[in-house]
Amino acid sequence: MINVTDKAKSKIAELLVAEGKPAESGIRVSVKGGGCSGLMYDLNFDTEIQPADQIFEDKGVRILVDKKSLLYLLGTTLDFSDGLNGKGFQFINPNATRTCGCGESFAV
Repeated sequence: MINVTDKAKSKIAELLVAEGKPAESGIRVSVKGGGCSGLMYDLNFDTEIQPADQIFEDKGVRILVDKKSLLYLLGTTLDFSDGLNGKGFQFINPNATRTCGCGESFAV
């Protein structure tokens, strides 16, 4: 399961409208190789469900995750920060053993 904070939910709803995405769009969360710690998060709107996708819903936000990425993301919380230390979506991942200084990549 992937959880969504209230701030992330609000920002997702705002971006859906701003980008003209259909209301039934989900958030595709995946993990890809790269970054200074080895793995990076990828976040996009998507309306197409792939055969191997796992689908979660939290606070009315539909989350699509491929099976490979799910291993790295179970228990993760998606948050949004608009503070002085950076603006954007943040992943609070209990599976990460280390993260890079900028918080965009991680290792397990």
